[in-house]
Amino acid sequence: MDFNGSDTRSAPIPGPRTEDRLPHTAQAAVKIVIVGGFGVGKTTMVGSVSDIRPLTTEETMTQAGIGVDDNYGSDTKTATTVAMDFGRIGITEKLVLYLFGTPGQERFWFLWNRLFEGALGAVVLVDTRRLEVSFDVMGRLEERGVPFIVAVNSFPDAPRHPVEELRTALDLAEDIPIVECDVRRRASSKDVLLTLMRFLHSLALSGALV
Repeated sequence: MDFNGSDTRSAPIPGPRTEDRLPHTAQAAVKIVIVGGFGVGKTTMVGSVSDIRPLTTEETMTQAGIGVDDNYGSDTKTATTVAMDFGRIGITEKLVLYLFGTPGQERFWFLWNRLFEGALGAVVLVDTRRLEVSFDVMGRLEERGVPFIVAVNSFPDAPRHPVEELRTALDLAEDIPIVECDVRRRASSKDVLLTLMRFLHSLALSGALV
């Protein structure tokens, strides 16, 4: 029954934005996870490099997090990822990467196993001011058998160390790449992803990637 003054026509359901559609040339899509401790720049990296408007699950940090979440002296950080960040980038006309940024706070780590499922590789973002938070991250990736590279985010006040010193401090195997980056810059973040893809390609050629 129609009611007076009502419009029974259904509003059209909007389709995906043109810029969000997968390129017609794409032949392969690869899942990549970006992991690291709290505040190392995972959300920033996804946002800077994504070809589409990234999906984020940031929530405002409140007084309730005091004593539970450690902001590691990041007084300017007012929001934190509570589920994941998601973005997409075309590396070539045929290859697309789906990027999943994980939450950094330890109380959300239970989500990691699900996010790691189906991932071909990972980027471990580190902050040289607190390398120790990276050990659990890398340990979880190794347990899951997810190959990874290490990207050192260049914070302005963070100390710089030679790559070999970082490799020793992180107890990394010689074949795992370590690169410096500025995740605020698209070109720098893309270089990190290209390094990961080259690493995965070398593992595939050697038979180490199954």
